[in-house]
Amino acid sequence: MLSLSLKNIKTLRVANSKLATKRKTLLATALLLTLSACGSDNDTSVVTPTPEPPAEYSYTVTLTNLTYAQPLSPLAVTLHADSKMWMVGETSSVALEKLAEGGDNADFIADSAALAAKSGDGVVLPGTESTVEITTSDRNATYFTAATMLVNTNDAFSGLTGIDISTMAIDDSTSWNLAVYDAGTEANTEMMGSIPGPADGGVGFDEARDDVDFVAYHSGVVSQDDGLSSSVLTQAHRFDNPAIKLTITRTK
Repeated sequence: MLSLSLKNIKTLRVANSKLATKRKTLLATALLLTLSACGSDNDTSVVTPTPEPPAEYSYTVTLTNLTYAQPLSPLAVTLHADSKMWMVGETSSVALEKLAEGGDNADFIADSAALAAKSGDGVVLPGTESTVEITTSDRNATYFTAATMLVNTNDAFSGLTGIDISTMAIDDSTSWNLAVYDAGTEANTEMMGSIPGPADGGVGFDEARDDVDFVAYHSGVVSQDDGLSSSVLTQAHRFDNPAIKLTITRTK
């Protein structure tokens, strides 16, 4: 039987101790790698979510001309916050004056209050209709304005302004039969050269104001058939209220 010396026993114990330490180190390293791969409940890294695209709000606005012989200028449509682009008894803006005297809606739809704006494609003849589609992603665009000129007049226009559409659901639709306003910026002389429509082919916008200078409900045209000999208009150019029908439908 072989006997181990004390020196050999000591050497063996030291070797076993080093082996045990090495095994512990290897086990700890493996555990750390496993936790890193699988993640940990204590992981404090920040994950940035992908932002959702802004919601779109889309509407279709349809204008129907109910008059007998009054073509309408291209429809101006704007979406905006809570405000009005005209009020009865108050002075017309220059943008409204240009629309009401000459049918030019460029400044009207470029108004700083507009969060979205669109113009119809062309003149709307009597008995026909025109549709404007308008879209916005601005959540503050919860009010609606639309306006058009009766072009065989001095400064008559029709439309509505500051209409709350915030509660409209998709496929909801609302219609109005609308009367005619007088912009109050040009006297209703009906004289040759003062009316931009086909009844005259005269001048549209004139920056000089020679009328009451406030918006009012229009009293109608007089015409040469009613005894106004200087008028270029006839009874055919008269208009009854309502002059237009306006419909808005939410589509998205």
